[in-house]
Amino acid sequence: MEIKVGNITIGGGALALVAGPCVIESEELTFHTASVLKELCADMGIPFVFKSSYDKANRSALGGYRGPGLKKGLVILSRIREKLGLPVITDVHSPEEAQAAAEVLDAIQIPAFLCRQTDLVLAASSTGKPVNIKKGQFLSPWDMSNIIDKFTSTGNRNLFLTERGSSFGYNNLVVDYRGLAIMRSMGFPVMFDVTHSLQLPGGMGTSSGGQREFAGPLARAAAAVGVDGLFMEVHPDPDKALCDGPNMVPLAEVRGLLEKTIQIHNLVSG
Repeated sequence: MEIKVGNITIGGGALALVAGPCVIESEELTFHTASVLKELCADMGIPFVFKSSYDKANRSALGGYRGPGLKKGLVILSRIREKLGLPVITDVHSPEEAQAAAEVLDAIQIPAFLCRQTDLVLAASSTGKPVNIKKGQFLSPWDMSNIIDKFTSTGNRNLFLTERGSSFGYNNLVVDYRGLAIMRSMGFPVMFDVTHSLQLPGGMGTSSGGQREFAGPLARAAAAVGVDGLFMEVHPDPDKALCDGPNMVPLAEVRGLLEKTIQIHNLVSG
């Protein structure tokens, strides 16, 4: 099944990319990252959707950086959409936020921890926009069928799903690649979240750790199993990032990671 997000297609055969900084840190950094990714993806023929969050509501500790907030964040994202001509997606956390984001952006995303919140799923679906629902760390892949039923009950079928790892003991996640095949069998495009799968939730005490050195191997493994796209959070200098730095891919390394992954995707997809 193909899903249109702005001017690009997810599930159309090409390996799509949803990427950007974890959270909006400044307008300048966000525009810089979006511009570099746009040029890179255009050069490589990759369908690209820009993602960054106006609010990271799920933080390890009270003092964790959350972002500029709904109003200012949507203004920045809408400027990127208009000035760079990119489709844009962002997280929402409530039915009210879903409506506000849908009014200015191309797609909305339901975070993993909120994927079973019925009111939120229905509100997101009712916007008529394409929606990315990330599979909760606490769910089996076949549990996503119930969420699909909720979402499609409104008549909206503009849905894609994202695998982002499963809880595996203290401060760790593991990816069961069988889940990618199981979710794809449900009839909707499936993406693999490379960077969140490498998180060590709460692993640094007051923030999450991560193992970004494994981004390449996990991405290539997902392409070998078969996915419709990759989700990656990237940053010009992850060690200085205000959120999720340990698991974000450095902007300068994105091209090399994608080159190898696309080769595998093309081989598997025939």
